[in-house]
Amino acid sequence: MALLNITSPHTHGANRTGRIMRLVVYATFPGIAALTHFFGIGVLINVFLASITCLAFEAAVMKLRQRPIMFYLRDCSALVTGILIGVSLPAYCPWWLVISASFIAIVLAKQLYGGMGFNPFNPAMVAYALLLVSFPLQMSAWPTPLPLLSDGQTTPSLVAALEKIFFGTHIDGYSSATVLDIMKQNAGLTLDDLYKKEAVFNGRWAGAGWEWVNIAFLIGGIYLLYKKVFTWHAPISMLAALAIMATLFYDSGSSNSSGSPIFHLLSGATMLGAFFIVTDPVTSAVSNKGRVIYGALIGVLIYVIRSWGTSYPDGVAFAVLLLNFAAPFIDYYTTPRTYGHKKPRRATDSTPRDGH
Repeated sequence: MALLNITSPHTHGANRTGRIMRLVVYATFPGIAALTHFFGIGVLINVFLASITCLAFEAAVMKLRQRPIMFYLRDCSALVTGILIGVSLPAYCPWWLVISASFIAIVLAKQLYGGMGFNPFNPAMVAYALLLVSFPLQMSAWPTPLPLLSDGQTTPSLVAALEKIFFGTHIDGYSSATVLDIMKQNAGLTLDDLYKKEAVFNGRWAGAGWEWVNIAFLIGGIYLLYKKVFTWHAPISMLAALAIMATLFYDSGSSNSSGSPIFHLLSGATMLGAFFIVTDPVTSAVSNKGRVIYGALIGVLIYVIRSWGTSYPDGVAFAVLLLNFAAPFIDYYTTPRTYGHKKPRRATDSTPRDGH
């Protein structure tokens, strides 16, 4: 994962990769805090383990390539990837799942392509998607959020969390279906009946806990927009397209409904995807026009996978990877006009257009 401010080649200082990456790390703090509050300390263990192993794999590859290790670790790109993996995986998932995700992201999805700036796919999403396909049971075992625990019950202690992660010890009330899972598996209930029957819908706008997690990541995204780490084009177009699709196909809550627009905006990994995944300039479109198209298509695909897909309740990772694949095609048709030329050049043009 890499987030860079795309600026003129002579710009220095404030736009260094390490500084930008540190801002991204800071922006994840509200989301991490919300996840930890609602799901427990397992979230922090995930983030710590994924961050350490991502840095370790990055250092090992740099050693093998005979590159200066600290120079590449200081850009914090591996740290950002580790954090994104940590918040994407279910809290209290097995330790080997986190380490496998770190290996896939850093070694297979990033360094085998040449390192940061050369990877065609978002490393964290490659790891998430590959593990989801390979280990669906472990990847879907999200713990019960705090508001749904029985009276007097709280999230697991540090010792209980470590025992669960490293030794597979059972935790009472550990796993429950997410709102997207229940919506996907709904068999004939209207939304009103579904909300009354399923306690997991005990939220103000969407699922218990998840709506606040998404709001927290939204706050982090607004912070990054304020700091001009990226432009608004990709994240806003993604959210707008998702909301439009949900509005067009919302039927006020029949048994065939996939949920309201606010439900889709505040469920699953929507805000994490919009502000921390879609905004990766290495794997997205280059121009602002291209980013609008790129983000909008991701939003459409998220809704399609959530509503009409047969297997996976949340489509953020797969939608991002599909559009990573399509990004060069989008760039080909949206490359801006070069100064001094009447028409825009195609991304693959080797000679100037219009006779210039």
